[in-house]
Amino acid sequence: MTFSLHPTYRDAELSALVDRLRDYLDGELSEYERNRGITRQSRLTRADLKPVWRRSRELGFYGIHLPTEYGGQGLTCTALAALKEEVGASGRILGHSVLGDMGGPLRAGDILRHATEHQLNKYLLPVVDGERACCFSLTEPDAGSDVRSMRTTAHREPDGYRLTGRKVFSSAGPFADFAIVVARMGDSDDAFSAFIVDLDTPGCTVLDGDTPMSGEYIESDIALQDCHIPSANLLGEEGKGMRIALGRVTTNRLLHCPTVLGATRRIINLTRDRALHRKVAGGQPLLDLQAIQHKLADMATEFYAARSMTYKALEALDNGDDVRTEAFMCKLFVAESAFRIADQAVQIHGKEGLTQGNEIEYLFRKIRMFRILTGTSEVQRNAIAKDLARHGR
Repeated sequence: MTFSLHPTYRDAELSALVDRLRDYLDGELSEYERNRGITRQSRLTRADLKPVWRRSRELGFYGIHLPTEYGGQGLTCTALAALKEEVGASGRILGHSVLGDMGGPLRAGDILRHATEHQLNKYLLPVVDGERACCFSLTEPDAGSDVRSMRTTAHREPDGYRLTGRKVFSSAGPFADFAIVVARMGDSDDAFSAFIVDLDTPGCTVLDGDTPMSGEYIESDIALQDCHIPSANLLGEEGKGMRIALGRVTTNRLLHCPTVLGATRRIINLTRDRALHRKVAGGQPLLDLQAIQHKLADMATEFYAARSMTYKALEALDNGDDVRTEAFMCKLFVAESAFRIADQAVQIHGKEGLTQGNEIEYLFRKIRMFRILTGTSEVQRNAIAKDLARHGR
């Protein structure tokens, strides 16, 4: 893999897909955002997002990773990663809705293979078609990295289950139709089940979630109080919900990295342009200063290293190899190196990098979150160390 801030691909089909995606992101979608006055501070609504879901589906991007029987192209993880990277590099506010990350097929994840025919037809296939949206509700106020300490409970009833508890950080919750909720079975210590919960069910209340430091209004809290869920909405086997919640965790951990790599690529591009055109005393470009040259060189080198290791791990995953340890390493290194790159970008941009409304300032906040989201850097280090100890025995 060679270094480039505008990567190309030897695979002709992937290259054509990337070109079409770039055209859509930089053209039609950019114009759509501009015409609707959508900013990063906008409270996105279904009216904003549904046209993007449908149009992206028409163009073949929405759910493109799915098997052909669901209208996808069955992409490899490596090919999907290349598309996710382009979304991150585009700077589009609604980019998360093009491949289905926000409430769509990518958010639904691996649950299609656990669903009954009823659940597929009523819930999941409409999501694939861009007609409905879902969110995933696992995290609780006191159960973040340690998800097994959750307090939301499900008690069995003759015709279903009764759920009580509170979930937080349900991404896409403000415009979702239903949630995949994981709950502890009664007073069990280790039995968890997954349920499809219609968000308009009596006893279920969707609340404004805490606004993350990125400033985006895409999170909800979901409060459940004696919320009755029919038996038909049990997802998979009773007591096996944690397997569904954490299923394909290695794949998902790796596939979070390309979007961040794309955003990092954009940071480097914006910073290079700033250094080329910003004049310092004497009228010379900022880039003529050796200190700035060295910063940009380090930024580009760290990006190349992070991108190379991520795609190497994805290639191994596609070949059927066990890349559990590599996934932890990629999440750790991408998160930490992207943050260092973003920090240097703010330094080079000076006052503008500190100013709200400047894209670099927003990207710095967004990148900072990745060191915690989907597992903190400390959690990744713990797992790497544990795997190293296991391999040594």
